[in-house]
Amino acid sequence: MSARSFFVTGTDTEVGKTVVACALVRAFVARGERVGVMKPIASGAARTPEGLRNADALSLLAAANVPLTYGQVNPFCFEPAISPHIAAEDAKIRVDIGMIAAGFSAIRNRSDRVVVEGAGGWLAPVNADESMADLARALRLPALLVVGLRLGCLNHAQLTRLAIESAGVPFAGWIANRMQPAMAREAENLATLERRLGEPPLAIVPFDPPRAGSLTLENAAARLAEGS
Repeated sequence: MSARSFFVTGTDTEVGKTVVACALVRAFVARGERVGVMKPIASGAARTPEGLRNADALSLLAAANVPLTYGQVNPFCFEPAISPHIAAEDAKIRVDIGMIAAGFSAIRNRSDRVVVEGAGGWLAPVNADESMADLARALRLPALLVVGLRLGCLNHAQLTRLAIESAGVPFAGWIANRMQPAMAREAENLATLERRLGEPPLAIVPFDPPRAGSLTLENAAARLAEGS
């Protein structure tokens, strides 16, 4: 098990996985570590002279300090912003978890730590037979859960936690992400999450979109490093 690396998953799509993953990468870099990154599968990309480019993968690449090509970071990139397995079917490509695992191993061999960000939620399909859960298991990485603080997060967080356990994947902890200026009864929701997930959050990310691109989660990184 690669305890020094993590698979960042979320309670849903668009809950702040990239913001959290990049903030952790910056924090690990600030600690003097060589940090590699991967966004193995991404859908929703722009056409550029260099090829398709996904914004989340580019953000991760910018935060890391291990020199990597875009293709190493994001080996499966699809243009339409739809479920990756559908985009792959349209492109007549099968997402190969074994190929991703080989790419991850190459990055890990050059890094002190690798932060891998999934796409969508924990059970988002990656091909006709496998999901993000299968990818995390193949990479032998503990799962770090990003909980988007909004109505419904209590159910989604507990279901995801149970699914992570069911997959036999270690749970690295959870991070709460404020997705709006104010959530009704936020304190009560956070207390319920802490009780139901069995541990306090590693961090509570503020709602501050203009500064999201420079956020650093030093305390969360330190706590994760202690458990490595």
